[in-house]
Amino acid sequence: MAVTAMSIDNLLPAFPVIQDRFAVADPNRLQLLIYVYMVGFGVGQILYGPLSDSLGRRKTLLASLVIYLAATVIAMFSPSFGWLLAARFIQGTGAAGGRVLSLAIVRDRYAGRAMARVMSLIMMVFLITPMLAPAVGQTMLLLGSWIWVFVSMLALGSILTVWFTLRMPETLHPEYRRPLSLGAMAQALRLTVTSRATIGYGTALGLMVGCIMGYVGSAQQVFDSGLYHLGGWFPLAFAVVAGAMGTSTLINSRLVERLGMHWLSHAGLIAFLAVALAQVGIGLAWEGQPPLWLFLAALCLNQFLISFTMPNFQALSMQPVGEVAGTASSFLGFYTTLLGAAFGALIGQSFDGTVLPVAIGYAGLSALALLVVVWTESGRLFRAGASG
Repeated sequence: MAVTAMSIDNLLPAFPVIQDRFAVADPNRLQLLIYVYMVGFGVGQILYGPLSDSLGRRKTLLASLVIYLAATVIAMFSPSFGWLLAARFIQGTGAAGGRVLSLAIVRDRYAGRAMARVMSLIMMVFLITPMLAPAVGQTMLLLGSWIWVFVSMLALGSILTVWFTLRMPETLHPEYRRPLSLGAMAQALRLTVTSRATIGYGTALGLMVGCIMGYVGSAQQVFDSGLYHLGGWFPLAFAVVAGAMGTSTLINSRLVERLGMHWLSHAGLIAFLAVALAQVGIGLAWEGQPPLWLFLAALCLNQFLISFTMPNFQALSMQPVGEVAGTASSFLGFYTTLLGAAFGALIGQSFDGTVLPVAIGYAGLSALALLVVVWTESGRLFRAGASG
């Protein structure tokens, strides 16, 4: 999961340098470096789950890391912006293995609230990495050029490949091993998509991922080149926001076994929507350009709250499909990533020099997510079964 966070956020400070290197006229096109990666990340996930259910988690994860490393090398020697985008797509497909397999491995070992607690700890790693990634990217730029940003990705990927080769055991239960066939995949997929909780909470998760991707895609322009012009302070602002998310994820991991996934995620979603609506009001009051401290405070509060939704939605969507965890994780990753990337790109490409696209996007997507959760729970929010 850290590979994905590093591959996205590490590159943000290099946007202006890449724009100059490849003569990209429209700065909004640089956001494609994020969204193309996420499309590859989504598409790749549809493959790894069935493969891991048949071949095992360990072999599949290591193969995905090799793909990631090869794509990173291609990106380093890209002769054009188009080549760089293609390399980012392949990078995403390789990194997708980590996302699918981490969830499947957790589901192999845990269930119920214990699974939600571990999901929160994994999500915390995913969210803490952005605190460091832009600063690492900025440091790489000082050492050389934008190519050094990809060198740092190559180093992380190589370390993880060696680590998992030496230390990772196989976690797939022998009785859950499934033949690699279209019939077996179709059966597993049918179990996944016919579960109301799986598809409902998966959809809500995808909408919240859209909020994250909309913010990340436009963060460099909001904080630096397009609005607040923070320059070298951009990594610090990004780290503050990521720190709010990491803190709440840690709190969620401590509270979820006591309060339950339903209560925490539903309360977090409602509070997120309320703050998002306040964020829209703040944006309108200052004609889209509120003081930095006020925008940052509202954004940190919303990012704090979003971490009570995402890991719990993830766990709730996986709870009913333990016997097909690999395929279920694969499909859910594909679905939620593409849904989030599509809505995130809509928000990011709407950047107009103000904070309003992000604020309106947060409000609209969280309102939709709340409606989906109400449908999933047949109108009964905050209920909790024996495991949730």
